[in-house]
Amino acid sequence: MRDPLALRRRSLLAAPLAGLAAPALAQSSWPNRPIRFVVPLGPGGATDIVMRILAPKLSDLLGVSCVVENRVGAGGVVGTDNVAKSPPDGYSFVHAAVSSVVIAQTLFERLPYDPERDLTAISPTVFVPLTLSVTRKNFGVTSLQELIAEMRARPGQLSFASNGTGATSHLAGANLLRLTGCRAEHVPYRSGAEALQALVNGDVQFAFDIATLHGPQAAAGNIRIIMASPNRQPLVPDVPDNTEAGLPELKAYSWFGIWGPAGLPQPIVDRLSSAMATALADPAVKERLDGNGMPPMLNYTPARFNAFIAEERVFWPPIVRASGARVN
Repeated sequence: MRDPLALRRRSLLAAPLAGLAAPALAQSSWPNRPIRFVVPLGPGGATDIVMRILAPKLSDLLGVSCVVENRVGAGGVVGTDNVAKSPPDGYSFVHAAVSSVVIAQTLFERLPYDPERDLTAISPTVFVPLTLSVTRKNFGVTSLQELIAEMRARPGQLSFASNGTGATSHLAGANLLRLTGCRAEHVPYRSGAEALQALVNGDVQFAFDIATLHGPQAAAGNIRIIMASPNRQPLVPDVPDNTEAGLPELKAYSWFGIWGPAGLPQPIVDRLSSAMATALADPAVKERLDGNGMPPMLNYTPARFNAFIAEERVFWPPIVRASGARVN
């Protein structure tokens, strides 16, 4: 006859082990269903373009469908918050820009998530250098120094466009004013396309954005690109960088990356990070990203990515505060 007490002891010992086995099994079989990659900005924008280039390659590498979902609102905050509040099971990630995972901490009075506490950094995707362009409609400026001289001659009378308050295009303009002691009016638009149209129309005098957006209008003679930052860019090789233009302190850029909710199991973090690294280094993927003026950020482990984010959390807040931007 079996000892009932011994059976009870064995069942009590087995219960916690069974509880541990289920998550371990789930992690070892990850992924086994479609993975959702939220883009927290609109279709056709830079974050959307990059994620849609990467998704098919990630699907091949991970063996499941990688679905891109646009969730727009509050400059990337709505979509990022959606992922921050998702279960940490490895099936919801966000492809976010620096604006919603670093800048938002200083910009928003009440942010619905804490980027450091509520998100898990997986991998960067691309670096996004910006260009500075001026309108050619009744505006004869041809260089950065001429733009600075014009702003000093007409304090507060010139204006610059951005694709939203607190966006890197806005902060680049605010940083230009901070470094030169000039004054100009900031005019936010809903998208980079709308800001560019305002520049073409002469409604504003200057704007920062990516070379792929400004390049065609510059080629058509509607705007003039006068500076690239932080380095010369292959898409506009004849445009001087910020050092050559006479303002080496001016850094104008963005970058994107992949985050999941807090509490993601480390094996999932490591596997997705490895897949991202492979996808970004793929020659066909790299060629498409480079062709869009957004070079891939290669050779980043999760630890290196976290160290980079820590540096960015020191760099951006003074620029945000100097801009005066604040969102309720």
